[in-house]
Amino acid sequence: MHAIFVVPPHMLPLRSQMKRMRELDRCDRPREKIANKGACSLSDQELIAAIIGNGTQGRDVFQVAREIAGLFRESADTISYDDLTAIRGVGEGKASQILASLELARRYLKKEEEARVKVQSPADILPLVAGLNGQRQEHFICITLNGAHEVIATRTITVGLLNHSLVHPREVFADAITDRAAAVICVHNHPSGTLEPSSQDLAVTRQLKDAGDLLGIRLLDHLIVARTGYLSLKERGDL
Repeated sequence: MHAIFVVPPHMLPLRSQMKRMRELDRCDRPREKIANKGACSLSDQELIAAIIGNGTQGRDVFQVAREIAGLFRESADTISYDDLTAIRGVGEGKASQILASLELARRYLKKEEEARVKVQSPADILPLVAGLNGQRQEHFICITLNGAHEVIATRTITVGLLNHSLVHPREVFADAITDRAAAVICVHNHPSGTLEPSSQDLAVTRQLKDAGDLLGIRLLDHLIVARTGYLSLKERGDL
């Protein structure tokens, strides 16, 4: 006769202790908790589970959500579509839902920050482009300002290699005109990590400065950001 050894619950692996969605009382499920107690009552894992809705064969939604939460803790500012779809149980739809939720939150949080920002030095711009230094592609951003140098809006103009054809004055100043901006500041990142401006960087800066002078919308500065810090082309003497 074989002895039967029962493992106490506290000795079980975390995955074994964690209840699956269907094992929870209805009132304890993430979406129901949001309705009854508000989103602030949920853990990170539960919030993610509420967004993605379900897991996949062999993986409950909470197992998938826990792995996504771990990814957030490591690189929330630079999390990408490919990072998410590499997780088993996260397909194109779930990855898109998560990234859309993050972007929507960023935009509205950024609006609150921008309402209080007055630019007096290049360093004042950095909180508005947080996370840009970790991007894997070059992003070109235009920040519009009023006559008191208060931020009106921050927009991504293009993603990809910086050159004359991708960063045309028309694309940069169209929104500045709509915003009735008095000035703009441009920012782009160098994924390579170097802060040294390329010949294309300098050529685009000159082109934008000339266009701004004609329109009466000053190009106040052009910043390059990287993992190693930032460089102001105005402070460097190139503007």
